[in-house]
Amino acid sequence: MRGTLVIAGKELRGFFASPTFYVMLFLITLIMSYIYPIQLTLFNQMLMSYVMQPGMPQQQLNIHYGLFLRLLSYLNLMLIFIVPALTMKLIAEEKKMRTFDLLLTSPVKSVDIVLGKYLAALGAILGIMGVAFLYPLVTASFATVNWAPLVISFIGIFLVAGVYAAMDLFCSSLTESALVAYVMSVMMNVSIWFIGLSAEVVDSQKARQVFEHLSLNTHLAGLVEGTVRTSGLVFLLSLVILFIFLAERVVESSRWRA
Repeated sequence: MRGTLVIAGKELRGFFASPTFYVMLFLITLIMSYIYPIQLTLFNQMLMSYVMQPGMPQQQLNIHYGLFLRLLSYLNLMLIFIVPALTMKLIAEEKKMRTFDLLLTSPVKSVDIVLGKYLAALGAILGIMGVAFLYPLVTASFATVNWAPLVISFIGIFLVAGVYAAMDLFCSSLTESALVAYVMSVMMNVSIWFIGLSAEVVDSQKARQVFEHLSLNTHLAGLVEGTVRTSGLVFLLSLVILFIFLAERVVESSRWRA
């Protein structure tokens, strides 16, 4: 565990000392500062329309569904491309610079290396999500916010980002090129969302149930609505464990080859 924390601390300091990380934060803030007022205006227009013409679905009049979930959907879309940028160099760049060989010969286990780098990626993601959380905080100064479902929704997006980080770290372990790792990671992040679409095109009921269970959207839906489901948590954590294990196996095989 000590080795894991040392590596995590080193990588996390590297993230927060990197100008690239702050450029990403600036771009995220810029995009959200453009999108959020627009969504806030649209939500206000829906409220005014309901006053003038009652009959609009009540769910859309809830600030959580009508505003915050839209913010989270944009955040998730950005994380699909941002998390690979965070993880692409964690192992691939070290392989290219030959510092990975030194790491393999150090008195740390392969699992410490992978977990340390993964925890550092989670720390960077948490910083990004902290910026996104500022918008609901500001909104709370002039509107009533139900914090429980909002916090659960952010936790759900964080867990999904954790899945991205685990998959992308695995991609980074497969190559010496950070660019190749980035492309592979984006492809995996995007493709995992299309698994659920297969449920709509298969005829077999059992196959449909399997694809629905494997759908990331199915398990995230409950969390972003403020409902904690054990099946969703188990599924997301299982994906994280699977790809962390695969990355650890790749690192361990590199140790034996070295």
